[in-house]
Amino acid sequence: MAAPKKGRKAPGAPGRPGRALALMAIVLLALVGGMFASGHTTPRLGIDLAGGTSITLKAQNEPGQPNAINKTNMDTAVGIMERRVNGMGVSEAEVQTQGNDNIIVNIPKGTNSQQARDQVGTTAKLYFRPVLTVTQGAPLPDPGKTPAPNPSATDKDKPAAENSKGPGTPSATATPTSTATSQGRAVTDALKAPTPTPNPTGGTSGTPDPQKTPPPAQDPATAKLEKAFAALDCNDPKQREKAGDGFRPSETTIGCGQSPDGTSWDKYILGPAELEGTDVKKASGTFDTQRALWKVDMEFTKAGSDKFAKTTAKLMKQQSPMNQFGIVLDGNVVSAPSVSSVLSGNAEITGSFNQESAQELGNILSYGSLPLTFKEETVTTVTPALGSDQLEAGLIAGAIGLVLVVIYLVVYYRGLSFVALLSLLVSGIMTYTIMALLGPAIGFALNLPAVCGAIVAIGITADSFIVYFERIRDEIREGRTLRPAVERAWPRARRTILVSDFVSLLSAVVLYVVTVGKVQGFAFTLGLTTLLDVVVVFLFTKPLMTLLASKTKFFGNGHKWSGLDPKRLGVQPPLRRTRRVSATTEPKEA
Repeated sequence: MAAPKKGRKAPGAPGRPGRALALMAIVLLALVGGMFASGHTTPRLGIDLAGGTSITLKAQNEPGQPNAINKTNMDTAVGIMERRVNGMGVSEAEVQTQGNDNIIVNIPKGTNSQQARDQVGTTAKLYFRPVLTVTQGAPLPDPGKTPAPNPSATDKDKPAAENSKGPGTPSATATPTSTATSQGRAVTDALKAPTPTPNPTGGTSGTPDPQKTPPPAQDPATAKLEKAFAALDCNDPKQREKAGDGFRPSETTIGCGQSPDGTSWDKYILGPAELEGTDVKKASGTFDTQRALWKVDMEFTKAGSDKFAKTTAKLMKQQSPMNQFGIVLDGNVVSAPSVSSVLSGNAEITGSFNQESAQELGNILSYGSLPLTFKEETVTTVTPALGSDQLEAGLIAGAIGLVLVVIYLVVYYRGLSFVALLSLLVSGIMTYTIMALLGPAIGFALNLPAVCGAIVAIGITADSFIVYFERIRDEIREGRTLRPAVERAWPRARRTILVSDFVSLLSAVVLYVVTVGKVQGFAFTLGLTTLLDVVVVFLFTKPLMTLLASKTKFFGNGHKWSGLDPKRLGVQPPLRRTRRVSATTEPKEA
């Protein structure tokens, strides 16, 4: 029989089981150590187990759209809200419709409920509007705060990204063109009132004589804007939220934005929208290392890039502040950068962002605008009483199932059950620690379906061990001793285990993709435990069997309680060879 080629392992060779077991030990120590180091020693529980926040939102029609509340728009809103909450790192959140005009949002305990409330119902109407004028508001009552110095005139030549106007950020473009004492005149100037009528003498005067010429009739739209602008107090949070209500995107409107030095809220008159949120392809909060600040980067669609280029081309020819465009989010001017060159494709919003606020704004802009306006009806706290009862019943059922599996393994496989139980223990430790670490990492929350997925995984994992054990037994039935049987059985068992786990993993992935809410928890847990099954079988079960077969007499000699006894498997042990006396008679002497 030809010897195997040098450098190539012979079929059924044992390999190096010690290295695999050492690697598994390192992985276990790293996971357990990371769990205790992070301080998160228990998995994060879902709303059905730990309670949480339930938010009820009532849909309202947009102005001029009396029939906007329909199934299509409600389903679209549910999808956007789900993506927003998941974008916060929250898992297992439930978003579903109730009736014709209500949406229920259930968020597990441990989530920033206020942040979630701010995001799920926010309409996130984003518009890019040219700035017509800016009026400084009254200083905020903060006597201990010293206003920042006014920026120099050379700041106008800085790039638009550096001149962005945001809360608390100095800007070179905050030059007011009117004061609070001349608000009506500011509106008129901003809207470019019609030229004065000729006086009775036939000449044209720059200022008509009020005693001889009656004032021209005021446009109703201008009167409406004047009234709203004069009444707007941007220092009042409630008025800031309603700034711009009643004005369509195609109309000139008003808005509020914090002053560059953060000491007041300025009032804006803004022209018709040039771009809107649907022109933004994606947005994300990022950290600018060069300027050491958080910002929101935006990438426009093809149509949005063209609109943005045309807008900046027009604005760069204007004088301050009409060379600015206001980035208006829900009536508030979050940034008002000046334009010194034609821009297209990408833009950024800067301001007094921190990591949380920048990523939150990027999340809202990325996942689009809600097709409806929502009013928060109720916010209630969900108690975990019912879920705890169900969890207790589920754990009891899981424990009963586990005990039955252990009894079956001990009775049928005897000593091999020790290998199976150790493998199950290793798999359980890895599953628990990973779930505990995934809670703070990605917001994974363990709910009742996820617990069911973990219980089902016990059977899947035990099935992999049984496949391997039966392959070893088949090799012994063919007359091989244990050590060769362990190695020759592995290639066949390995293929079967991989195919079986691949089918389970594929089912989990499909289920996760096509479902939402709690069912995704079941699919995620099933997929996770399936992957861990492969890791445990390859790096623990098989190497452990190799060591037991070669290093112990209990398994190596096929003890009757090892589960690998040849007699119990119906095979006669090989006969021991004895020296035979030669039958040839020696010739007698003559």
